[in-house]
Amino acid sequence: MTTTTLAVLVPLLPFLGAAAGLLLGRTAPGFVRPLAVLPTLTSLVLAVLVAVRQGGGPAVDSHTELTPTGSVPIELALHIDGFAALVAVLVGVVASCVQIYSTGYLRDDPRYPSYAALVSLFTSAMLLVVYSGDLMVLLVGWEIMGICSYFLVGHYWETPEARAASIKAFLVTKLGDVPFLIGLFALATDAGSFRITTVLGTVASGGLHHPTLVALLLLAGVAGKSAQFPLHTWLPDAMAGPTPVSALIHAATMVAAGVYFIARLLPVFQASSAAMVVLAVMAAVTMAGSALAALAQDDIKRVLAYSTIGQLGYMTGALAVGDRDAAVFHLMAHGAFKALLFLAAGVIIHASGTNSLAVMSRMKDLRHRVPDAYWTMTVALLALAAIPPFSGFFSKEAVLGAAEHVATGHTEHAPGAAGWIVLVSGLITAVLTAAYATRLWLLAFRGQGAEAPDHGRQPLSMTVVLWVLAVPSLVFGLAYGTLPDWFDGRDLTPVLTTSVLGTGLALVGGLVTYGAWRHTTAMAARVPLGAVVAHPDADAGTVEAEAIALHASAFGDVAYAPDPADPGRLLLGPLHRHAAVGFHLDAVYSALFVRPVQAGASLVRFLDREVVDTYVRGAAALPRWLGAAVRRAQTGNVQTYVSALLAGTVVLVVAALLVATGA
Repeated sequence: MTTTTLAVLVPLLPFLGAAAGLLLGRTAPGFVRPLAVLPTLTSLVLAVLVAVRQGGGPAVDSHTELTPTGSVPIELALHIDGFAALVAVLVGVVASCVQIYSTGYLRDDPRYPSYAALVSLFTSAMLLVVYSGDLMVLLVGWEIMGICSYFLVGHYWETPEARAASIKAFLVTKLGDVPFLIGLFALATDAGSFRITTVLGTVASGGLHHPTLVALLLLAGVAGKSAQFPLHTWLPDAMAGPTPVSALIHAATMVAAGVYFIARLLPVFQASSAAMVVLAVMAAVTMAGSALAALAQDDIKRVLAYSTIGQLGYMTGALAVGDRDAAVFHLMAHGAFKALLFLAAGVIIHASGTNSLAVMSRMKDLRHRVPDAYWTMTVALLALAAIPPFSGFFSKEAVLGAAEHVATGHTEHAPGAAGWIVLVSGLITAVLTAAYATRLWLLAFRGQGAEAPDHGRQPLSMTVVLWVLAVPSLVFGLAYGTLPDWFDGRDLTPVLTTSVLGTGLALVGGLVTYGAWRHTTAMAARVPLGAVVAHPDADAGTVEAEAIALHASAFGDVAYAPDPADPGRLLLGPLHRHAAVGFHLDAVYSALFVRPVQAGASLVRFLDREVVDTYVRGAAALPRWLGAAVRRAQTGNVQTYVSALLAGTVVLVVAALLVATGA
């Protein structure tokens, strides 16, 4: 079987699994889990085979025209180079782990068949984006992911939070997709084709007429899809969906698509120095702002959501300094440890019955209830904080090293200003990342107070995948020496200066947070909460969907009280209340966009009801009144009819005489 055939099957198998799962979900429920897991696993195996055959050599290109479309053809094309092959493997690994994990996590959920099918379709769409060699075909996968995210984030549609989050995610990403689509057409118009290789050839020959405009239009779509400032606000709210969905979106699909797109078309952005500086500023604000927000969140999943936004900022920062190798290296390392973080968080939520770190901090021995999640999440948090020798250290240092090279003038892939912006913001974010990672670990696993509830052991399908993902979180970074062969050949060896500085800052952030936690724990008067209500018979999905209700019923109003032992409050000081609400960006958007649109809608409704409907009602009322008058004239009296006839005749004769006389 040829490499092209294998590559076609990689996105096709999850799509067929999704279709079969939707068709057989009600009639043959016993086939739902095999149809969810087996096609995705098979796709992963095929993606590995494609990667082995590609081997970091020349790109695999294949294309066929779908249908004549005029001067700019649309083709079903494949373009698989080294990093496309590796990213497809990452998508397959994370999607397979999510599907296996979900069989236990949502084992009693009546909507599991549709959920599993949508996850398979989501996976298929991302694989289509990764392998596509045509921008229009890539756009199909891009938009399918947006639709799938709407349904998956709103899986618990009974809760108003899930409904609002799904709508917000859909609208914000679509807001970015409009300029993105315009940018694609402008790019294809200049190149005369939607083929990626043709577009890159046009850029190399200087045939792009308006590079800055095109790059900024495309950047708007990337900001929406990859949750970058200022279109990042949908991602924390998307935590209302099931935890496995969060792992899939944050680690390997949806948000990774925007970063991957820029990496694929990086020469288009490099053609405009202004666009590269804008990308650097966007990355810097995203990194630092999201890290501050993560340090103030109480919901464990929202902490991880803001963490994802910040790590995506590192990736876009690497792209802003012209190093797609470092960006994709961090994308892959982040995919492993972020999927692990979310899936481990799901186990913790299942065990504690809450998403709240404030409540977890009042439970002792939680780490003994979930030893698998404790150890694997510790590994993932160390990788997130970029502590050597975990994978996050190598990938993050690759980003900082690339920024340092551009800032100091050793390379000229991007403006020097972009290098300094990314380097400084990256070092600041390194401190904050270690701080919120340490805070999460302390509050979740070092709590004091009532005994943690005992829900028994989690299903094996939920714990096994944690250890599977812990392996790349620990050792993937050591593969940096072989990765240049798969990409552009650039050296990914950590730079001594940034390695020492970045690691030192991370250690400072972690130690300061630990000291703050010790101080607040010793000084705060612990709030007596009473016994925790256990729910040993509740399935994990129900626990998550009703987490707030569960811990509220168990603890009352105290569950919502701020944790006096939270080191984030001490570290952030007066900034804490602003960071906890994302620096009021949602309120700004509400004032600038939501309320004016709602006011306009109210005005349109008023005009429709009071003006347009008035004319419509009037047009209907006049014939009705005439009909009523005529109906009253129908008395049934023959004499009345004869009298009216004679009177009418007389009137007509008089009128005729008057006209004749006047003439």
